[in-house]
Amino acid sequence: MANGFWKRAAAALATGLMLTAFAAAPTVAQAVRVTVNGDPITDNDVAQRVRLFSIEGNKSGTSGAIDQLIDEALMIQEAERLGVTVSPAQIDGAYLQVARNIRVSKERLDQILQQAGVSTQTLRDRLEASIAWNAVVENAVVPNVRISDLELDQRAAAELDPNMSFDYILKEIIFVAPGGQGASGRTAQANRYRQSFSGCDSAVELSLAYTDAAVVDVGRRHATQLPEAIAQELAGLNVGGITRPRVTEQGVSMLAVCEKAQANDLTFLKNEIRQEAGRSAMEAQADEYLASLRQRASIIRN
Repeated sequence: MANGFWKRAAAALATGLMLTAFAAAPTVAQAVRVTVNGDPITDNDVAQRVRLFSIEGNKSGTSGAIDQLIDEALMIQEAERLGVTVSPAQIDGAYLQVARNIRVSKERLDQILQQAGVSTQTLRDRLEASIAWNAVVENAVVPNVRISDLELDQRAAAELDPNMSFDYILKEIIFVAPGGQGASGRTAQANRYRQSFSGCDSAVELSLAYTDAAVVDVGRRHATQLPEAIAQELAGLNVGGITRPRVTEQGVSMLAVCEKAQANDLTFLKNEIRQEAGRSAMEAQADEYLASLRQRASIIRN
């Protein structure tokens, strides 16, 4: 979750690097454009970031480059304040991951950047800031993210599909066909079995009329534990019903309904919502954190 920041940066670069390479630009003078709490951002830093933006298809230009560099300076400064360090090995790993994302070698990535007039250090600097900020968020933001159980219950209840509100005891009938071999013939047999099926009590006895047919006790399952398509089909069956044959890796499978009861179990939905809501809350709080750093910072533009 917390490593999403630099992954998004890498993904943006991956898209842009597919476009083209640019001719190297002339060296830019090292005049200071901005200072952030005393740390300088030079004209060259800005020019390099603009070129990196061009590779990525980012059209925010000089203004966007300056804003990003200011944010990264604040990220590094806050990481240092909290005692967070980023090792060269971490940056190397992140840089290599960018190369992998676009399916080139590290050496080829170096060449692409250099041909575009972008120093490899420019990308490494951005990755360093992203890694440092991830650690800051993990340490200072994530522990404060709280989602109330009441909110989770309300959201889960609102999202619950009526067809996903049943509790079952199931048996699986499998007509063995490893890897799907002979699935067509086995499906025909499964359909004959299904036409003769009269309930779970006689499931095993009925299977004895077929070669390589097995009956497995699946046990109790809530609909939210099952693939949605199967849960939807089961919702339309009564006790003693059996699903249509489906081809799986093991063979041709059907599920028989031995017991069925209404059960609004929100556990699985709540877990999914908790992850989604937690991620959104974390990102929002991280943005607020960075905004507060910017507000308190001494940022001087020349």
